[in-house]
Amino acid sequence: MRTIKGPGIFLAQFAGDGAPFHRLESICAWAAKLGYKGVQIPCWDARLFDLRRAAESQTYCDEIRSVVAGCGLEITELSTHLQGQLVAVHPAYDLAFDGFAPEKLRGKPKARQAWAVEQLLLAAKASQNLGLAAHVTFSGALAWPYLYPWPQRPAGLIETAFEELGARWRPILDAFDKAGVDLCFEIHPGEDLHDGATFEMFLERVGNHPRCNVLYDPSHFVLQQVDYVEFIDLYHERIKMFHVKDAEFRPSGRQGAYGGYQAWVNRAGRFRSPGDGQVDFKAIFSKLTQYDYPGWAVLEWECCIKSSEQGAAEGAPFIQRHIIEAASSSFDDFASTGADQKANRRMLGLE
Repeated sequence: MRTIKGPGIFLAQFAGDGAPFHRLESICAWAAKLGYKGVQIPCWDARLFDLRRAAESQTYCDEIRSVVAGCGLEITELSTHLQGQLVAVHPAYDLAFDGFAPEKLRGKPKARQAWAVEQLLLAAKASQNLGLAAHVTFSGALAWPYLYPWPQRPAGLIETAFEELGARWRPILDAFDKAGVDLCFEIHPGEDLHDGATFEMFLERVGNHPRCNVLYDPSHFVLQQVDYVEFIDLYHERIKMFHVKDAEFRPSGRQGAYGGYQAWVNRAGRFRSPGDGQVDFKAIFSKLTQYDYPGWAVLEWECCIKSSEQGAAEGAPFIQRHIIEAASSSFDDFASTGADQKANRRMLGLE
């Protein structure tokens, strides 16, 4: 077993136009001061990172690593959540997701998709240039509008959607394989890959691709009422990234999992800062350590009640408290009598 790396912090929710959140160096200095050891960088935020330059220039990547290291940090992974979303968009969401693409591509779904694919290919190369082991994205969604089976879905509708989704992602997965980087899909409502069953459907359609892996975020499973601890038992071989994010689910006589179209603060299922919700992080850190999880524990802060400043300040010590220093020997080694095959056979009555 190995010790989970961390604490890390995903910078997407904190980046902004004002200091210290407007430049990579200053936001890294802020994160280090709070006790973080790693930063996960969103590739779409030009204030922090230039994805194309990172894919094309090793010198630029060396400079980025130097900036981060100068603050006493490491880059945990890069993220293309917004670009990955655009690899597969159902027409019902065209307008809603147009804002994720450059302005010149808005209203042009095919050109937008081609741009998104190119962004993922750049991310594979950029991750390789930075010496990273994993990358996170969203799968996008073609079948999501048909999540609830009413009106009745015609035979083959979901299968066709997943065949197309697999066909779109297979070349991208091959590019990540060539780069030596695991591509981790955040299992997330709103994506076609939103639970274990849908991940398996997708995995089958990409031929059990070795680079098709998972970013594990228990908060999304709380809101769906999925057993997030057993999920680790089932899929630990594919879990290569981990977001530390909390949630709570408190159904009532008025609403449940679907939330009644209410704002986040009034929903039965809500995201919370770590420690303020219902997620059993002790069980999660134990399971991940047990299964020799190879990556980082990264705070993704989302809370409808607590401020981001307080959430970030509390996040690093929270993660640090939960990281388990993996045992290097068995706890009962003091009682070992040594290895003796002849004695073993005598103990079994075989000699």
